[in-house]
Amino acid sequence: MCGAGMSRILIVDDNLATLRSIGAQLGDRFEVRLAKSSRQALAMAESQRPDLVLLEIELQDLDGFQTMNLMRKRPALARVPVIFLSASRDPEMESRALAQGAVDFISKPVERRLLRNRLDLHLRLSAYQAGLEHTIRDLEDVIVTSFSELVECRDEHTGGHVQRTKTYTKVLGQAILDRDVYPGQLDPRRLDLLSRAAPLHDIGKIGISDLLLMKRGKLTAEEYETVKLHTTIGADVLRSIYESTPTQTYLRFAIAIAEGHHERFDGQGYPHGQAGLEIDLSNRIMSVVNVYDSLVTDRSYRPAFSHEKAIELVLAGRGTEFDPAIIDVFKEVCHQFGAVKDLTFR
Repeated sequence: MCGAGMSRILIVDDNLATLRSIGAQLGDRFEVRLAKSSRQALAMAESQRPDLVLLEIELQDLDGFQTMNLMRKRPALARVPVIFLSASRDPEMESRALAQGAVDFISKPVERRLLRNRLDLHLRLSAYQAGLEHTIRDLEDVIVTSFSELVECRDEHTGGHVQRTKTYTKVLGQAILDRDVYPGQLDPRRLDLLSRAAPLHDIGKIGISDLLLMKRGKLTAEEYETVKLHTTIGADVLRSIYESTPTQTYLRFAIAIAEGHHERFDGQGYPHGQAGLEIDLSNRIMSVVNVYDSLVTDRSYRPAFSHEKAIELVLAGRGTEFDPAIIDVFKEVCHQFGAVKDLTFR
């Protein structure tokens, strides 16, 4: 029986004797899983995410390089460290292994103490890296939210809009994911990126005059055309940032929603007049979220609607302003929006 807190090690080797031998060497310190083929290993890794994989290079079905490449294409396994095992003493193979992303290369037969020390080292490094990345991500999210709130706080009536829309996006996106409404278009990773990007949807308002954003009363047609420019302004600003920091994948979602969150399902939105499924899924989600929060918030030109009235108005937009499939999901989880609306984010 495995002790609490043990690291999970997946060992992959088609030599059953070697597999059992290495497993026996590690079983008292780690939670060990054994796989005798690459396909079995991939299935096990998907269902029981390991903390580290010991992977034989010369497997019979798919070799170690092919297996690691398949792991890297699966979001849940992309960051799992891989140590290659091989009876080969070829330095070119070792160089290739490290060049393609393995964290180490250990020759067989494996010496027990060396193996355990190497595993301890790479598990510590992996944990440290994960902690550092989490800290950096938190810092990025704080900066993004703070920057977005600086734009929003120009209007005394929109306090908390940034945080609420991020939370609404998670609620609605998760419900869509749970119901498999758009299979292949949304997964946990994409939803995470979308929710991180959501606070930036109105960042283009930084280029719009306060006189228009805070005007009491109806905008003229000319003024409205100017305000609509916040979509393309925001996308251009974020695109420029993304070009300098292409590793920040969530910015691709931020660019899309900054530009397209006012598109309508019937094609009557802006800036491009896209219609139906031509509109990116992230924008079809964001438009529902954005409109609901706008309705339940005081505006310079009108007081807030009640949650019940806002729900009624959003549901009335099914098939015209909003994607019918998303509205059907929204109807099931709209009570959660009411709970979020009443939260204090400041």
